[in-house]
Amino acid sequence: MRTDIEQPAGGEAPAPRPVKKAYIRPLDIKHGRIDMGHGAGGKAAAQLIEELFLAAFDNEFLRQGDDGAVLALPAFDPAQGRLVMATDGHVISPLFFPGGDIGCLSVHGTVNDVAMSGAKPLYLSASFIIEEGFPLIDLQRIVKSMAAASREAGVPVVTGDTKVVEQGKGDGVFISTTGVGVLPPGVSISGRNARPGDVVLLSGSIGDHGVAVLSQRESLAFETTIESDTAALHTLVAAMLAAAPGAVRVLRDPTRGGLATTLNEVARQSGVGMLLQEAAIPVKPQVDAACELLGLDPLYVANEGKLIAVVAPEFADAVLAAMRAHPLGQDAACIGEVTTDPHHFVQMATRFGGRRVVDWLSGEQLPRIC
Repeated sequence: MRTDIEQPAGGEAPAPRPVKKAYIRPLDIKHGRIDMGHGAGGKAAAQLIEELFLAAFDNEFLRQGDDGAVLALPAFDPAQGRLVMATDGHVISPLFFPGGDIGCLSVHGTVNDVAMSGAKPLYLSASFIIEEGFPLIDLQRIVKSMAAASREAGVPVVTGDTKVVEQGKGDGVFISTTGVGVLPPGVSISGRNARPGDVVLLSGSIGDHGVAVLSQRESLAFETTIESDTAALHTLVAAMLAAAPGAVRVLRDPTRGGLATTLNEVARQSGVGMLLQEAAIPVKPQVDAACELLGLDPLYVANEGKLIAVVAPEFADAVLAAMRAHPLGQDAACIGEVTTDPHHFVQMATRFGGRRVVDWLSGEQLPRIC
């Protein structure tokens, strides 16, 4: 996303100035569509960047106008903090769904990936691959949603790229985002850290996102609207870490593959087992009913605004209380414990008093879900 740069004398930082417009007519957002010229790097591309992307994401870093953003380094000494970086691609279908769209999802997903290491997200980059013929009004809606999510999270989009592919060789728009954050000293959170006796906490009800997307995809009508839970979780993570420093050993957001697959990943990574309590896992009645209708198990349905925490048992109550005091963790629950298991099985104590193995997701239950 470029603008022309004036180069002052004396080695001072360059002062950005707007691109000199080589066009007269503004973008026809209401009726216009993306064409190949918007990805060619010429006048049309400059106009698209200035009138749509820069107008939405405007901040001091983008106004530098270079191919990359020059950012302040949080710390030089590793003892004072470390950098965390995460990247994610978003290919969801449909692009708009109850409770969100690909724009806010692309921000939330990457912010959450950075936050799951315990880091504070600082900056985002965004790359758009847009299909020729895509309506400008839909692109503007996506970009505005993305910008609003970025500002609400306090994590600016500081650099980006736009490419256009021929009609029929894409699917509307794909968005890739990369996030950078800083990890405070003394914080060590990893899927390798779960220990027998630890407590497993869940920040709220599962399956909301996957069912919301599927309901739009299949044009299903439910008596109550099921909305995606898409949200940025870094402030919830910060509250949890502050409540009991050193107590949180593992953080994960159960996106593709849902709760069951995520816990299996952690169990294998840490070399432990887990025992879950079926009755303790929160599932909204309408989500449960929709899953039953569609033949799905909520344990394997994607989430975009929930997290799993494995916590030292002596601090579990304090962390759970901090979660419930946060708007994004009001329905948080203790759902199980970490066990010693040489086979690394995740098991569940059922409502009927028995046990069953909660295995990995086999295949793709819901493709194009994020």
